[in-house]
Amino acid sequence: MTVTIYDVAREAGVSMATVSRVVNNNPNVKPQTRKKVFEAIERLGYRPNAVARGLASKKTTTVGVVIPDISNAIFAEVARGIEDIANMYHYNIILCNADKRKDKEIRVVNTLLEKQVDGLLFMGGTVTDDHLQAFKTANVPIVLCATTDEHGTMPAVDIDHEAAAYDAVKALIEQGHRSIAMISGTLQDPANGYARFQGYKRALEDAGIAYDESYVRVGNYRYESGVDAMKYFLELPKRPSAVFSATDEMAIGAVHSIQDFGLKVPEDISVMSVDNTRMASMVRPKLSTVAQPMYDIGAVSMRLLTKLMKKENVEQARVILPHELISRQSVRAL
Repeated sequence: MTVTIYDVAREAGVSMATVSRVVNNNPNVKPQTRKKVFEAIERLGYRPNAVARGLASKKTTTVGVVIPDISNAIFAEVARGIEDIANMYHYNIILCNADKRKDKEIRVVNTLLEKQVDGLLFMGGTVTDDHLQAFKTANVPIVLCATTDEHGTMPAVDIDHEAAAYDAVKALIEQGHRSIAMISGTLQDPANGYARFQGYKRALEDAGIAYDESYVRVGNYRYESGVDAMKYFLELPKRPSAVFSATDEMAIGAVHSIQDFGLKVPEDISVMSVDNTRMASMVRPKLSTVAQPMYDIGAVSMRLLTKLMKKENVEQARVILPHELISRQSVRAL
């Protein structure tokens, strides 16, 4: 049978209120009494009921985290940052995978809110009106993590994705490349997709390079779509001298496709990407990429959420963290 607070109180010879104070770290308990209660808890194997405690205090010390793709190394690093700060402030995490599906994202958000979480961190792609409607029904703070809403109305922590792509393509141009293709994310995704595509186009425009639609393929962020996009570029009458990929994973697919074709990176085709996941330094040649501070995005998002949950003063509810160009071996000068 489940051990209750009543059983602990009887075993320790104290009131249930005293047991409650001990469990909740109330300082107004004598050391000797506290010791008796802890000994009774250990003997009986008692575990406090978090749900019941949450009902009493109206706080569950639990935060819900919606992650779009749990197999993606980027989001795993963000989750580490979230968890480390959550532990520091004594919050528990419920992590839910949404498979990059809008219907599942909204369903997971509603499920977490039904579980009385104290706050919610949402990682994902497109924040639609349906998402915003679900967020509006929440009576707890919500912070967007590694994404933003189109209208900029919600607290969020991210990088400037357009600027990151611009800097990557500009670096290729500065190495003498003029025929630069792009493997883009879906253009319905405002961050990894559309914003990075806009950065690519703006860098070409500022350098006086005409935009060529045949030099752009839309992928799904996965390795296989990078392979397929690169196969398409390799069959063009005029192959690009460089390829910019919206993500490391697609870039690695492109590298392998080039190598399978009998060409070399960067001797024949240079490859540049965005993210700087661990895979970028594991592939050969190592990828030149624009680093997102993924751990910091998670940590800052969680810290912002703790401030909102505790109703502390928040000077800046929308935080843009800096990115950094990492030069490795996948790009050469012409």
